[in-house]
Amino acid sequence: MDSIPLSTLLVALAILLVVSGLFSLAETAMMAANRVRLRHRAQRGSGGAKRALALLAQTDKLLGVLLLGNNLLNAAAATLTAVLAARLFGEARIVLALGTVAITFLILVFSEITPKVIGATHADRLAIPVAIVLTPLLRITYPVVWFVNLFVQVVLKILRIRPVDDTGSRLTQEEVRSLVLEGQYFRGKHRALLANLFDLETITVDDVMTPRNHIHGIDLAEKPSQLRQQLATSYHSRVPAFNDTLDDIVGILPLKQVVSLPPGDEIDAEALMPLLRPAYFVPAGTPLLTQLTQFQNDRQRLALVVDEYGELLGLVTIEDIIEEIIGDFTTAAPGAGDSWRREADGSVIVDGMVPLRVLNRRLSTRFPLDGPKTLNGLILEQLGDIPDAGLAFDLAGQRVEILQTEDRAVKVVRLAAPVATTT
Repeated sequence: MDSIPLSTLLVALAILLVVSGLFSLAETAMMAANRVRLRHRAQRGSGGAKRALALLAQTDKLLGVLLLGNNLLNAAAATLTAVLAARLFGEARIVLALGTVAITFLILVFSEITPKVIGATHADRLAIPVAIVLTPLLRITYPVVWFVNLFVQVVLKILRIRPVDDTGSRLTQEEVRSLVLEGQYFRGKHRALLANLFDLETITVDDVMTPRNHIHGIDLAEKPSQLRQQLATSYHSRVPAFNDTLDDIVGILPLKQVVSLPPGDEIDAEALMPLLRPAYFVPAGTPLLTQLTQFQNDRQRLALVVDEYGELLGLVTIEDIIEEIIGDFTTAAPGAGDSWRREADGSVIVDGMVPLRVLNRRLSTRFPLDGPKTLNGLILEQLGDIPDAGLAFDLAGQRVEILQTEDRAVKVVRLAAPVATTT
């Protein structure tokens, strides 16, 4: 060693530090690489991505070859530093101590922190070329890595630690939802659509159904003239048909079938009965995703929602579910736009029976959705009584003013600008 020039030793030390840094960079890049992106590239034919996934599937061997190389190089660098210090400054203990401090500093800066920061910053870009280099290196050093891992496995068994497989890195549904809402992968309408899809498992038919008292149906007990008027003024393509009350549902009437009746024939219950289709009932509390699947499997578009006692609660259509995903359609039934109107001062006049989900979606309010479904129900729950007209109060960060009550319900409400909350 004494015959080797100092310049050669310094160059060798620099090479050891650089190569050790490359191992550190490779370790961080492989561990921080996005496996979903790697799988996508592998599916598109990237050989480097396939090699990277193969290495990540055997993490113990991958870490074995990386740490083997890294530690061997760091140990060699420390030994070489001791030789350099002795030749330059003597073999005093203080010289060896200062040499240890110096090489520790150099390893931290050039072989550990800097390479690992670079590897973490460009992990997805570096993982593929790193995998191409590491694959043959692992084959060459496999006997040594295998021997070291024997002792690793013994230690893990003593500590009762069981390595997890690749499935442990898979994202849960909530984690994927967080990526959609908070990440930069999707923007604008795409983000809203995906977020709404995730919500379909938590939203039930109760949240989107048309309440019973708002169901538009055909009363077969009416006179033919009244039946004709009901059919002429209906804006739905399918309506429930009943006798006297909605508690006696006879079936569902597709209005386009009425056109097939012979011209001039009297439209009465007897003429409409052959056109009726069986009513389709679903239980309250059914998640929208489940109901959408049922609509598809049963080839239905409209369902009547009933409680555990068979009492009719409301009506839900496939269009109601689709609106939860893509938003409201551009077309609307007559009178549907009368649920609210915006005043010149910025306040909004709202029908008390409008669903809270619709208000939150269209007016960006923040009314809670885990209780009552309508604004009227939320107000009555909050106050515990039927309020008088003119009462104003704050509700979920919103100034609410009661404008009209009727039949033990809040009919018209004014919503002012959101109230600033203090923490």
